[in-house]
Amino acid sequence: MSLNIAVMVSGGGTNLQSIIDAVKSGVLKSKVKVVISNNKNAYGLIRAKKENIESIHISKKDFKNSAEYEKELLKILKDREIDLIVLAGYLGIIPESIVSEFKDKIINIHPSLIPSFCGKDFYGIKVHEKALERGVKITGATTHFVDSGIDTGKIIKQKAIEIKEGTTAKELQEQVLEVEHKILVESIKNIEQNKVNN
Repeated sequence: MSLNIAVMVSGGGTNLQSIIDAVKSGVLKSKVKVVISNNKNAYGLIRAKKENIESIHISKKDFKNSAEYEKELLKILKDREIDLIVLAGYLGIIPESIVSEFKDKIINIHPSLIPSFCGKDFYGIKVHEKALERGVKITGATTHFVDSGIDTGKIIKQKAIEIKEGTTAKELQEQVLEVEHKILVESIKNIEQNKVNN
């Protein structure tokens, strides 16, 4: 089954790139219809433009109120007949109205083994710093459905890696990112093939 995908990013967009590459190589049947960012300087938007994928910057700050912002975001998604929203390094909370409209059609990638090191304030390199601080020996990445909580939706896929002695947060971030790229594409493929129970 081919899906119209909207990828939401806030930064560099390496997870977005892994999806684009998987579509180009035929691993994924779906199409990245639009890339949306709340950060107008996100490199993810440039990646999209390079691939001739529509890219849109939309930020809550540019609207009079939340309702106006949500209405516009919903319109963007509906007009493009989006089947699946992928949060790929998106540092923002998806409004409740969008979550309910796209129930079980929004997935997120998180750089830890949920329920460890997730929730409010756990994003980016902070996740890895906390993992090292705590002294955990194993970490990894998780894909999950998005619900009204933060990182609380049903888990789709997890992959673990061992933390080697003396690893820095930056090194750990890079190692986990490789895992993220892999399981994000696998998760989308499983959704395409109806192999995921919501």
